[in-house]
Amino acid sequence: MLNIVLVQPEIPMNTGNIARTCAATGSRLHLIHPLGFDISERAVKRAGLDYWHLVEIFEYSDLDDFFAKNPKAAENLWLMTTKAPKIYCDADFSDECYLFFGKETAGLPESFRLAHRERCLRLPMRAEARSLNLANSVAVVTYEALRQIGFFDLARFGEMAISP
Repeated sequence: MLNIVLVQPEIPMNTGNIARTCAATGSRLHLIHPLGFDISERAVKRAGLDYWHLVEIFEYSDLDDFFAKNPKAAENLWLMTTKAPKIYCDADFSDECYLFFGKETAGLPESFRLAHRERCLRLPMRAEARSLNLANSVAVVTYEALRQIGFFDLARFGEMAISP
């Protein structure tokens, strides 16, 4: 099972879309505070996130709290950043890996990136483009990781695959 880690996400719609990706793929969602929005049950219902019950979600006060509660994460992590020297397709993703994404306005903390330089990846894009939307980036990398590890038990065929 994949682990999607959002470090200080700021935009509720992005996190909602990422939660939908987690629901569809069976990935766990880890949220590292501070968050730029409320994820209480009332707020989630008001936003119409009717699939929230399908998401295994965890919250942490900061990165130190995350690693204290997930010590094995340090052995199997990948950091997504526009500053990375290699692209996401160069990674060798494995089951139970942790995919880290930073906040929309600033990305991942520099000290964290530098401490894990060899585990930093990026999505290729034009030099003139600052970055892709966070939810889109999470979807691209999540599905590449799932492809590499065989998609677990996810449905591999749609109803059109069934002969009439």
